[in-house]
Amino acid sequence: MKLDKKIETQILHVAIIMDGNGRWANEREAKKLLINGVKVRFIGDRTKLEGPIIKLMNDLEVMTAENDNLHLSIAVNYGGRDEIVRAAKKIAEKVKLGQINIEDISAELFSNNLDTFDLPDPDLVIRTSGEMRTSNFLPWQCAYSEYVFEQSNWPDFNKDIYQKILNDFKNRERRFGAVLK
Repeated sequence: MKLDKKIETQILHVAIIMDGNGRWANEREAKKLLINGVKVRFIGDRTKLEGPIIKLMNDLEVMTAENDNLHLSIAVNYGGRDEIVRAAKKIAEKVKLGQINIEDISAELFSNNLDTFDLPDPDLVIRTSGEMRTSNFLPWQCAYSEYVFEQSNWPDFNKDIYQKILNDFKNRERRFGAVLK
């Protein structure tokens, strides 16, 4: 997808809540991702998934690990509150084992224990299907994200819609919680 150069440099990370994704998700998509240089990773709690699904996820991550045209993170069995609880448990275990002190706990340490520890926080979140809720999606990471609530369902979401959203986004004044003077 070729985008306006100004937009490319302005946006670092776009997250999309893909309502309607069950209609397009299937195994032939993996070949397209590989051919197009997409690096795939999965976030969420894999412990409750069946073995064959976990194997497919692991295989796709390994198969695309060296790709760098686009990084695609897919949330499977993901809930933002669950992710926060898992991160808190990881940190508590480190305190219990004496690896860190309670005083070492910070927002940065917390972020480093989330599923998305090696990804930037989203600059823009696009919610498809006209829904007006965040659906427990990356609550910690999206604290300062800009949101767009798009009417089209995911399978109908296309380059033209995406480009329009990006054009609108570039005109927003981002404050990251700061008060304007």
